[in-house]
Amino acid sequence: MAEIKTFHLPDLGEGLPDATIVEWLVKEGATVRLDDPLVSMETAKAVVEVPSPYSGKLVKMHGGNGDVIITGAVLAEFEIDPKLPQRAEAQSTGHHHTPAGAGSKAAHNGDTVVASDEGGEISSGGAKPASGDAGTVVGAMQSSDAVHAEQAVSVGGAKAVPAVRALARKLGVDLARVAPSGAGGVVTMNDVKLAAASGSAAAVSSPAGRGWHTAPGEGSASAQRTATPAPSSALRAPSPGARREEQRTALSAAGKPVRTSPPATHAGVLGQPEQLKGMRRTMARVMAEAHAQIVATSIVDDADLHAWQAGNDITVRLLRALVTACKTVPALNAWFDGQNLTRTLHPHVDIGLAVDTEDGLFVPALRNADRLDAAGLRAAVNRARAEVMDRSIAPSELTGYTIMLSNFGMFAGRYATPVVVPPCVAILGAGKLHHATVPVLGGFEAHRVMPLSLTFDHRAATGGEAARFLKAVIDDLALPH
Repeated sequence: MAEIKTFHLPDLGEGLPDATIVEWLVKEGATVRLDDPLVSMETAKAVVEVPSPYSGKLVKMHGGNGDVIITGAVLAEFEIDPKLPQRAEAQSTGHHHTPAGAGSKAAHNGDTVVASDEGGEISSGGAKPASGDAGTVVGAMQSSDAVHAEQAVSVGGAKAVPAVRALARKLGVDLARVAPSGAGGVVTMNDVKLAAASGSAAAVSSPAGRGWHTAPGEGSASAQRTATPAPSSALRAPSPGARREEQRTALSAAGKPVRTSPPATHAGVLGQPEQLKGMRRTMARVMAEAHAQIVATSIVDDADLHAWQAGNDITVRLLRALVTACKTVPALNAWFDGQNLTRTLHPHVDIGLAVDTEDGLFVPALRNADRLDAAGLRAAVNRARAEVMDRSIAPSELTGYTIMLSNFGMFAGRYATPVVVPPCVAILGAGKLHHATVPVLGGFEAHRVMPLSLTFDHRAATGGEAARFLKAVIDDLALPH
């Protein structure tokens, strides 16, 4: 009798409780070899390809595209083929077969294999301690220090990395119909976004056999390799691409499609519950934990920008002011451990910059902001925003910041109570610029002012420290340049 092996979803990050299936890369009943790509999974940090831990037939898949799988839950079952290469029993697999509910501590024992900053895999031996953000466990590798960049794989005639395929599926874009602009004919994030906006590469699913359909962008040739269970409910919301096509039923005078109905929300069908996934799911957990753990207190004030000369970059000035305040009052550029009641003051300033996206809130870290000049800060901001928007940012760049900044004023609002995410002690929020009447010698003047809101953990910092910190920010912003 053939041996059946069960594969549990490994911890795809530092204690992440679950992950969402983007697409299966092997059809149920097909034969897969050891370490071949098995399934693409999306976490709050990245879209990763989980390799097969065995060689043999994929007997059963536990979950379909879009399903949320709990870490440690059964993901797949394999019928082992003894004629194909198998991993030795004593060799680390990088997968942690922990039953659901047993926690993720086992995921950090022994050898692990994690995603590198370049999006590929890096193996660390058991003798080496894990880093502060070990990244994403994705499978096993033979070498101990080699770093492999994420490779664009050609499937169905389209070359793209997993994150691009995930975006194409989300937007309902057929990758095979997208004109690639990347080196070597690789389809990029921007290619997919442009195709979605123009509606020129809408995916068409075609049921085949027992409820399987071709994955977006893979074409009919991939039907033998990629498959997706049919929706379990007729109430499932149509894909964004399908909604987009339904709304473009008329042409403008220039011959371009125009909307004839109100745009659907990103959340899906109005009035129907939506399962939070990916970044939004993690954001909900992080916000709840922060609310429960932080003793948050906010103070607000305005910065007078009347002396500003032409050419000032608002975001860069905010970052510089934040760095100045951190040097003036180090108590807020700190981490606080509420359990052990310990505080860590940082000699460097790594600023977590809140970036709003349709998928949720991302907070990339601007490393060593205290060592960067204006041009360096602008370059760092541009790079971080671009990497967040195309989901190419390394998981390690979404953690480890020492203080946070939220420039919500670019949209609306003057004051707020932004949420401090532990272990950070403080977050500065900048509101919408406006003109205010300011008394001056001999009368009144209209000055442009910036509303500021500072939320801090009152366990780690006093009110006086917070007030002096905010004053340092205001004083720096008041300078002409």
